[in-house]
Amino acid sequence: MRLRLRRGMVRTATLVTAIALPLAFTAPASATITAPSVPDVLANAFATQIKGSNVKKHLDRFQQIATANGGNRAAGTSGYDASLAYVQDKLHKAGYKTSTTDVEFPLDWQESSPSILQQTAPVAKTYANPADFVTVISSSGGDVTAQVQVVDAIIPPPPSPNTSTAGCEAADFAGFVPGRIALLQRGTCPFINKATNAKAAGASGVIFFNEGQPGRTDPLLFDIIEWRFGFPIVMASTAVGLDLAASPNTTVRLKVDAETTVGRTKNLIADSRWGKSGEIVAVGAHLDSVPEGPGINDNGSGSAAVLETALKLAKVPTKYKLRFAWWGAEELGLLGSEQYVEGLSQAERDKIRLYLNFDMIASPNGGAFLYDGDDSDGEGAPAGPAGSAEIEKRLERFYGKRGLPFEGTDFTGRSDYGAFIANGIPAGGIFSGAEGIKTAEQAAKFGGTAGAAYDPCYHAACDGIGNIDATALDRNAKAIGYATAFFAYDLTGIPDRNAATLARTAAQAATAPEGAAR
Repeated sequence: MRLRLRRGMVRTATLVTAIALPLAFTAPASATITAPSVPDVLANAFATQIKGSNVKKHLDRFQQIATANGGNRAAGTSGYDASLAYVQDKLHKAGYKTSTTDVEFPLDWQESSPSILQQTAPVAKTYANPADFVTVISSSGGDVTAQVQVVDAIIPPPPSPNTSTAGCEAADFAGFVPGRIALLQRGTCPFINKATNAKAAGASGVIFFNEGQPGRTDPLLFDIIEWRFGFPIVMASTAVGLDLAASPNTTVRLKVDAETTVGRTKNLIADSRWGKSGEIVAVGAHLDSVPEGPGINDNGSGSAAVLETALKLAKVPTKYKLRFAWWGAEELGLLGSEQYVEGLSQAERDKIRLYLNFDMIASPNGGAFLYDGDDSDGEGAPAGPAGSAEIEKRLERFYGKRGLPFEGTDFTGRSDYGAFIANGIPAGGIFSGAEGIKTAEQAAKFGGTAGAAYDPCYHAACDGIGNIDATALDRNAKAIGYATAFFAYDLTGIPDRNAATLARTAAQAATAPEGAAR
């Protein structure tokens, strides 16, 4: 869609373009800008162009699409495909060149026959009792006979649960022999992290065993979500785990006869025509809903606000290139964003200076929660990569200047920022709350009902067009526009990882032995 302005909006739009042009091409690198800075003035002016009423028009269309397609817009369905087509059409009409990337997701997982766990050395022993081990849901099939290698386990088990960090860090696998089966104790980090590290170390299979405290001794049935490890994975009891760890020469046969049926969907990517191609400001939201409902707040709200921001910025020259993304299969495990980042080369990842994530911005009983980039709230969650604090502070400036309440929220790994921060890319964004319960203090700060969920229709059929707070939608959409426009011109405080990569490459070339390939 072309940038169409009502008469009352023309002067502000002209101001935006007038400021944008000199910034994009003539601002000297040594310029000292007093507060408020020119990018801040520009971003505030641009924020006024983002109207909640226009964002809601996109939400109305998402609702119509869901209604016409079985009541949802889930990945792999006609409702999702129609949602993507709608966003893509709007972007094309505004002058963007778009692309899509493929996303795979598990449709179904079937175990064809019981799994086998046998010790073949130093003694022959078969673990056949259901109390001995269970197959991890989503495990790949495979039949492996190999030596077991214990990875950083605490033996005997510690008295307190969630103490063992076995396999949580890549460094835990120092000295791991590729081809062996990793024996990993349950503990402080997600199973998927342990299995991912095991795969990187060259493991041919994984045997988890329960940590060992009272109540944590039996095999635990769980879904590891990721189905592409390519080796068998089971979960054993503490007793079996300790038995396998007893000898440094234990060899086992591990067989899983299972298969995952794979579905496919797409991410949608749109790059701006302006800005330095090697310095990218990425802005994203997941486009899919859960199968249970239309997903208008989760996450039509973020998708629509990012779309409206992209449309309004289509004709505005920016200093840095903008990359807008609508992710698929987020509700199936953040798969769209994870596979996208995974598919980039390191050099391409390093071009992304920061990532702004917007997932649920109009919860009917919500608040304005800003991702805590530096753990300044002291909740103990890991801080984001360097630069994340600057994103948080920039959003705080938007709300603070307007006298609007806000508070921090941890990077919990529940949204699409996860793959970016895992790869050292600073991230930030806005979240208005999901199934969590609003406290009395938050009700006094934000309004709404204490003791009730931020979004009572979270992942439910009632997450339709009536499940949004129009005031929150307008306010938070403006904040999205503000942050996007600001960082499109000013990346002060955001590390230039691309420059660091080039410097490392140059240093390595300079110190390479004479005659070495360069």
